[in-house]
Amino acid sequence: MHFDTVIRHGTVVTASDIFRSDVGIIDGQVAALAAGLVDADEIIDATGLYVMPGGIDSHVHLDQPSGPGIVMADGFDSGTRSAAIGGNTTVLAFCMQEKGQSLRSALKAYHAKAEGHCHVDTAFHLVITDPSAAVLEQELPALVADGYTSIKIFMTYEGLRLRDDEILSTLDAARRTGALAMVHCENEDAIRYLIGRHEAEGLLEPRYHATTRPIAAEREATHRALSLAEIVDTPIVIVHVSNRQAMEEIRRARERGQKIAGETCPQYLMLTAQDLEGDALEGAKYVCSPPPRDRESQEACWDGIEQGVFELFSSDHCPFRFNDSEGKSNERGKQSFRWIPNGIPGVATRLPILFSEGVMKGRIDLNQFVAVTSTNHAKLYGLYPRKGTIAIGADADIALWDPDREVIITNDILQHGSDYTPYEGLAVRGWPVRTLLRGQTIMQDGHLSKATASGIYLRRTLSSLARNRAETNPV
Repeated sequence: MHFDTVIRHGTVVTASDIFRSDVGIIDGQVAALAAGLVDADEIIDATGLYVMPGGIDSHVHLDQPSGPGIVMADGFDSGTRSAAIGGNTTVLAFCMQEKGQSLRSALKAYHAKAEGHCHVDTAFHLVITDPSAAVLEQELPALVADGYTSIKIFMTYEGLRLRDDEILSTLDAARRTGALAMVHCENEDAIRYLIGRHEAEGLLEPRYHATTRPIAAEREATHRALSLAEIVDTPIVIVHVSNRQAMEEIRRARERGQKIAGETCPQYLMLTAQDLEGDALEGAKYVCSPPPRDRESQEACWDGIEQGVFELFSSDHCPFRFNDSEGKSNERGKQSFRWIPNGIPGVATRLPILFSEGVMKGRIDLNQFVAVTSTNHAKLYGLYPRKGTIAIGADADIALWDPDREVIITNDILQHGSDYTPYEGLAVRGWPVRTLLRGQTIMQDGHLSKATASGIYLRRTLSSLARNRAETNPV
């Protein structure tokens, strides 16, 4: 058999297996896994490297409206370029419905932003902020049938959050259509109360972003989201969990028989609230929601990954520039933490941080690394087995990892739009040295290999978590 490309002498790693094998690729798909494959147009020598599925980052914000005068640092070009640098081959970004806007209109705008600019494959989650009858009863069923099979609900941020009755109606519509619902869990009323109290006391520095969003506000909202989901028997994903208390709510709900998935992120393993205490406005670099917590919470999140409470490890890449009047250093943000844009960059550093801190330090094994960074994302969001594994017939989305490559993370190597990384100076061991998207090399040794963006939009099937609850035919 003649192949377009053969990857030779590497160690193939999937979520379930580790084995020595060559990988033969034809027409962008894995066509053979065997020793001695040599008949190919291109031979890639992977001696000493791990051959793993490309990363799937299912929690990425790109080119998203962020309030008056605030501009997100990454569009689809720079954001997906940075994703490829970090060993990713697919990202799932958020399509934000604004109040009064139809979902179709929001999707049209986001597709226009993304088309022709994506260096990796993409898909959209639908953020529902205006759950009208027309949206839930007409638009959502049709869009799920078209392959937009996940939605997101906010319990915080004025203008985005839904009331409990709106959450119930949205979750119920998700159950009927088979859409998988993601929930951002923080109690907005508690946060607004604490912001008012802080402002009355003149506590306005970036550090107070963390104290106005305490663990209890996240824990309560997590419990409430799980309770509402239980009432309408709807599977949900609790995203970006930052602490043990919220994690235990997920564990208990699962023990009751609920269909739940949990997600955590690098910032909750590597940062703490103390990082927000930098001189002047430096702490603004670390403002995100939920905020980083403390060392005990870091260990809790590691426990959640190791024990399987968290099936997903995502970046929650939400980038803003620091030295920019349209970013973290906007005039109102200089006066009060409440106006500092929420979010930090991280799409390129997600995989190296978990590999170095998790695999190389013995916290998780290689199979679990692949599962929480790729395979589980593909299964939960309707992309498996096309994505998330190395198997006959799967897309040849592959990252070649050098487990011994030592890198000092600096902002200049990440190629995102932000002017900083919260992980500046962090030493990591293990780094992706080559990324293939559907059989074509898109990144090699930290540089993009293709002049044109070759990513495509992905139509998805129903989630493995949600399809059995659906009342409609699976897509």
